[in-house]
Amino acid sequence: MNGLATVGPVAAQLFKFETSAAQNPILNISIFGAFVAVTMVIVIRASRNTKTAADFYAGGRSFTGRQNGLAIAGDYLSAASFLGICGAIAINGYDGFLYSIGFLVAWLVALLLVAELMRNTAKFTMADVLSFRLKQRPVRMAAALTTLAVTFFYLLAQMAGAGGLVSLLLGIDDKIGQSVVVAVVGIVMILYVLIGGMKGTTWVQIIKAALLILGAGAMTIWVLALKGFNFGAVLEAAVNNPENTNGDAILAPGIQYGAMPLDFVSLALALVLGTAGLPHVLMRFYTVPTAREARRSVVWAIWLIGIFYLFTLVLGYGAAAFVGPETIKSAPGGVNSAAPLLAAELGGPLLLGFISAVAFATILAVVAGLTITASASFAHDIYSSVIKKGNVTAKQEVKVARITTLVIGVVAIAGGIGVQGQNVAFLVALAFAVAASANLPTILFSLFWKRFTTRGAVWSMIGGLVTAIGLIILSPVMSGSPTSMLGENIDFAIFPLANPGIVSIPVGFFLAWLGTVTDKTVESKKLAAEMEVRALTGYGAEPPVNH
Repeated sequence: MNGLATVGPVAAQLFKFETSAAQNPILNISIFGAFVAVTMVIVIRASRNTKTAADFYAGGRSFTGRQNGLAIAGDYLSAASFLGICGAIAINGYDGFLYSIGFLVAWLVALLLVAELMRNTAKFTMADVLSFRLKQRPVRMAAALTTLAVTFFYLLAQMAGAGGLVSLLLGIDDKIGQSVVVAVVGIVMILYVLIGGMKGTTWVQIIKAALLILGAGAMTIWVLALKGFNFGAVLEAAVNNPENTNGDAILAPGIQYGAMPLDFVSLALALVLGTAGLPHVLMRFYTVPTAREARRSVVWAIWLIGIFYLFTLVLGYGAAAFVGPETIKSAPGGVNSAAPLLAAELGGPLLLGFISAVAFATILAVVAGLTITASASFAHDIYSSVIKKGNVTAKQEVKVARITTLVIGVVAIAGGIGVQGQNVAFLVALAFAVAASANLPTILFSLFWKRFTTRGAVWSMIGGLVTAIGLIILSPVMSGSPTSMLGENIDFAIFPLANPGIVSIPVGFFLAWLGTVTDKTVESKKLAAEMEVRALTGYGAEPPVNH
């Protein structure tokens, strides 16, 4: 708070906010509790039709393109999109908006290269595609490992958002209190998945996407209305805010990445290429009955996500104008508090409670989707296909998936407690880097290169994963700076960039090529031809399951 001492009105404003938030915990918790209660009823109703493995993993393939597009938006518009990007724009201006651009452009890669082909070729998980014409056991093991790694990084981001958000809601600023809340979020997430499977999780995501887009839209209109619907006036107010020490530099590139342009290139590569390798996003394509619906769902998702990211531009600069960068950084939850603080400034405790409940819903829906992806990967790819070699009933497989859900929930809670205070958009960017390095090369080569071999797939996935995570550990993300996970007193950062994508993504593609050209094994030409026909036509893909 020392930085606020010279800014009397701002300090008073912050004090007023913290007091109002602390005085209304019942209101805030009531709004959040109402959402959990309503969605839990929906999840329980959906669970009545969750009887088979196809129901638990893929929602019975019963969703339309529009429904799945909403659910994809709900899955993709995570705490990073709402809390992290708004905070990044409020603090770093234009450089923060680069996250929005990267996340949106990434969908074009997913739409043009993988969405329809993945849906036509797979059954439940990403590994179904990667192992279709290659040796099952090594490829499934490697794919499951990369899926669990990407899911873990993404879960960390959501849990960090949960801890920061509740700090604002209840005025809890100590680690123990935030840790308790992270645990509660984890428990609710586990219940969603255990009870409702993919069908229940999808409906939670649809409801949450609608609430998030409507809530962000209402705040955007409110911010613009206060400045005569003139976005230029919002930008001017952000520039002229007494707390803005960067002047009009917040309107141009350079505040965050000017000193290290390579870091920006690395981030851009990770964001644009990462989506097409995210297991929990790819898994959503299996919930629709036809390839046409898969295409429709991605088009719906692009429109919804694109509109939302335009909202983040207004909300981020609105937070810089009406709240101020120093107030945001000094509030409980740090950078991630920009959107809730703006809500409190605009509509007081009621709007704060609603927006915070929507943000909480965002976190719950996304972590539920991530958890079901990770549990499906372990149960379907490792337990059923590798350990039991296919000799397992669907009922046994789903039982293992439910047990895995409990384990993943506990790990996510522990990890979430460890990364409190980190910018969630930044943490998600790391997940994207791992996905683009470990998964995307193998996906593209499996779909488009007939010569591709098992060795190439395994080298690419394991090599890309080890490179990405190794560089993250040796970067300023982990040690050597005030914002590092281990703090600045511990310093073993020998890799200068905060995002490993510029190195790890080419390594993943190179290892896929090297492993293949040095492998004298000739994979089945018959399976390669079958995969090509199925990927391009949808012929032979599993028919919809109707209940």
